[in-house]
Amino acid sequence: MTIFPIDSETLRYLELTGRPPELLQLVETYAKEQGLWHDPDARPAYTEHVELDLSSVEPSIAGPSRPQDRVRLSEAKVRFAEALPRSLPEDADAGSAGVPVRLANGTEFTLDHGHVVIAAITSCTNTSNPQVMIAAGLLARNAVERGLSSKPWVKTTLAPGSRVAMDYFDRAGLTEPLETLGFGLVGFGCTTCIGNSGPLLPEISEAINSNTLACVSVLSGNRNFEGRIHPDVRMNYLASPPLVVAYALAGTMDIDLASEPLGTGLDGEPVFLRDIWPTMHDIVEVSTVSVGADLFRRDYAEVFNGDDTWRNLEVPEGHRYVWDDSSTYVRKPPYFDGMGPEPEPLTDVRGARVLAILGDSVTTDHISPAGSIKAASPAGQWLIEHGVGPADFNSYGTRRGNHEIMVRGTFANTRIRNRVAPGTEGGVTLHFPDGEELPIYDAAVRYEAEGVPLVVLAGKEYGSGSSRDWAGKGPALLGIRAVIAETFERIHRSNLIGMGVLPLEFLGGENVESLALTGHELLDIEGIAGLDAGGLVGRELHVRARLEGEGTGQDFTVKLRIDTPTEAEYFSQGGILRYVARQLAGA
Repeated sequence: MTIFPIDSETLRYLELTGRPPELLQLVETYAKEQGLWHDPDARPAYTEHVELDLSSVEPSIAGPSRPQDRVRLSEAKVRFAEALPRSLPEDADAGSAGVPVRLANGTEFTLDHGHVVIAAITSCTNTSNPQVMIAAGLLARNAVERGLSSKPWVKTTLAPGSRVAMDYFDRAGLTEPLETLGFGLVGFGCTTCIGNSGPLLPEISEAINSNTLACVSVLSGNRNFEGRIHPDVRMNYLASPPLVVAYALAGTMDIDLASEPLGTGLDGEPVFLRDIWPTMHDIVEVSTVSVGADLFRRDYAEVFNGDDTWRNLEVPEGHRYVWDDSSTYVRKPPYFDGMGPEPEPLTDVRGARVLAILGDSVTTDHISPAGSIKAASPAGQWLIEHGVGPADFNSYGTRRGNHEIMVRGTFANTRIRNRVAPGTEGGVTLHFPDGEELPIYDAAVRYEAEGVPLVVLAGKEYGSGSSRDWAGKGPALLGIRAVIAETFERIHRSNLIGMGVLPLEFLGGENVESLALTGHELLDIEGIAGLDAGGLVGRELHVRARLEGEGTGQDFTVKLRIDTPTEAEYFSQGGILRYVARQLAGA
């Protein structure tokens, strides 16, 4: 972990955000007693020293599909061009598309790869930082004064992490220029970053999907995994709030913001980003005048009271939740169905089918998406069957209390590519032995009826990204007994164990390619039958991959990534939920 020492600037921030004087005194006293207060004369003993030349720091964005993929702003155009072919299906053309679009209001334009169709100042990540928000407002004001506007294909939204943001925008006179560029308030907190970006205009959505365009979102959030932001948007970039405004003005990622103009001003001259970028002096001056402790004290004084809708909710009697079988949001989960007082003996996995073969950097968003639900998907069909129209689908993240939705959404990410069904995109697979192409959920249901266990094969960094319990729960409910990958992200590996799914790693540099696995095989995983928890840690298991009707096959060894006695105990009990339930029952 990284600890930034507490100092007078920390206290100034606490005072600015409306904290009472007694809290400031407590923080200062505690920090000094604990040795956490910054002493410029102290010489702390660190295990490693890193020197950073602050003059070498330059603006950057991240994308197009992972938050750790830093892109220097000066290289953004080149890096976009390099990433474009990888963001498209294998048979799609990465050349200029030039699709004509005519909106219902008569506006006409040409849509192409790289066009920014979503520009969102969103998420609590940096929209609770007044200085970057003020910078975005000042950039908007300067752009409006020069006669610039957001491009007509860009959906622009403003969703600050703090209610105070709108107060200091109003006080600074920045609300109007932001709204002029389309950045009007849509709500507070998580929106676009969690997939709640809302629909694109139907004409734009049609142009994208009919022509397989790789369009772009730019957002000030902290997650940009494939398929998360919007199902129609293939490339997603994280940026600071002022850069979100800049890309809304440019309308494309295929631009060098340092050397190419954002547009033409009222005087007919080109306007560059450098012409409207606010100075640090302007940002500090406006922040000092417009941001005050009185705003925080006023807005947060009654923050937990809620509105009339919240206050008028009917509260059930009793100490236990009453399950509603008609609810489409919260339903009684099946994790304890058939559970006895003692765990069942561990068994080997025999005759398993490969549900999916996935590549490197498969994220928890690929495994269990948090974004919008498509009507044609198994989850969408379940909602329609239960009387919910597409306009009220909401998102996977919002319906995570309903296992019927979440299990149908497992591996339903619109960008996931399953090598068991080559050339496809989205949550589909082949059912064997007949080879029928089905949604992954439908194939898993059929396999369950046939009594066939399931396995997933993957590459490096399986389960990276956001920590999400449903990325463990969903596969378990699908009947997946094991995931065999080259490497695992540590939290997801633990979550698989917690749901009774075996995390297995290829050994000696072996992988799906070197073993020539196609997903047509039956897999036997041997070496855990009859073991107790003590025999699981660090164990190697034997895997045999064989084709239907053939007694012999490919043999290889995998490492069982149950690394600690506690993890072994959880797994031997059938997962952490059953472990806890038995502990409570015993008490």
